[in-house]
Amino acid sequence: MSKRHTRAIFFFITPFGVLFALFYLIPILYAIWQSLYTVKRSGTFGPAEDVFGGLVQYRQVFSDGPFWQSVERVLLFGAVQVPIMLGLALFLALLLDSGLVQGRRFFRLVYFLPYAVPGVVAAIMWGYLYSPNLSPFTAVTSNADLLSPSLVLWAMANVVTWVYVGYNMLIIYSALLAVPTEIYEAAKIDGAGAFRTAWSIKIPMVMPAIVLTTVFSIIGTLQLLAEPQVFRSFSSAVSSTYTPNLTVLSTSGIPNFHLAAAFSVVLALATFVLSFSFLKLTQRKGVQ
Repeated sequence: MSKRHTRAIFFFITPFGVLFALFYLIPILYAIWQSLYTVKRSGTFGPAEDVFGGLVQYRQVFSDGPFWQSVERVLLFGAVQVPIMLGLALFLALLLDSGLVQGRRFFRLVYFLPYAVPGVVAAIMWGYLYSPNLSPFTAVTSNADLLSPSLVLWAMANVVTWVYVGYNMLIIYSALLAVPTEIYEAAKIDGAGAFRTAWSIKIPMVMPAIVLTTVFSIIGTLQLLAEPQVFRSFSSAVSSTYTPNLTVLSTSGIPNFHLAAAFSVVLALATFVLSFSFLKLTQRKGVQ
């Protein structure tokens, strides 16, 4: 490789490398470093001093019951919400690609529009719709308290689904557009109907896009923050430790930044393990 090509490679990758280090690697390393410290006071009212504590914060994390309850809560949330959301996204993408829908550009925009609404704004809007005293749908809210402890998690799941169905639909629909039309023509010649074509050709061809959206959804589930934070204003069932990220936020507000950093590191590792395990599982099934 010539020196000219080497300089060109460094020229193009340097901006990415600098931004990647500044906004990804350095914050992660800083969080790990902070998680290894603890606060020590000399006397009851003595000044606080940061001292090296090793794994003290991590022992507290793994013995923190509310934190692990919040992890179980978001895992249950993801196990129900993610398949429903991606199933709807796949259905809408197949519907747009089927040729049965007129005005595809209009419906693509309509489906994507909720994603353009900021998550906090969407949560506030749905919070008012769920509130028995404020909702225009009193016939529903008077018979079912959607902000009760048993239903508030699924009320938030509805908000997340409403926001992200269109986003995931566009990813899957873009993958459908990349499928060669010759494959559909061959299937039609062989006598395959619309349902058979979708099931045996379209879905397998867009499986990489479905895997991608699933990984994004797993990461987003464990990072759930805006919806529960907003819903705390509408429901007493949502506590300061309702989700892992809400636990991190409330811990840092005490303030106990070292424990919050330890929570963040453990949560990041859990997210990585789940995402990586799902990728390996899908790759293994693909090879088989």
